[in-house]
Amino acid sequence: MIVRIMGEGQWTVADSHFAELNKLDDELLAEMETGDQDGFRRTLCALLDEVRRCGAPLADDALEPSELILPAPDATLDEVRTMLSDNGLIPG
Repeated sequence: MIVRIMGEGQWTVADSHFAELNKLDDELLAEMETGDQDGFRRTLCALLDEVRRCGAPLADDALEPSELILPAPDATLDEVRTMLSDNGLIPG
């Protein structure tokens, strides 16, 4: 799957990594629901770091459609809230 981190670029992430990404997404959603700013920031950074760690970056000039778009690391809680579906940032 091609994952875009807004303002950074795209990574190809194997489906086998989505269990861990979904776990972090669930934590992020719970922190957003309680308004835990510190937890939100920590978990958002962990989620993006995991994409960078397990994914293979696409070349800057590659124009592939992103199947999943994640917020920038400096996104606010309110900005991320507008990106959420009922399942969080990551479907499934």
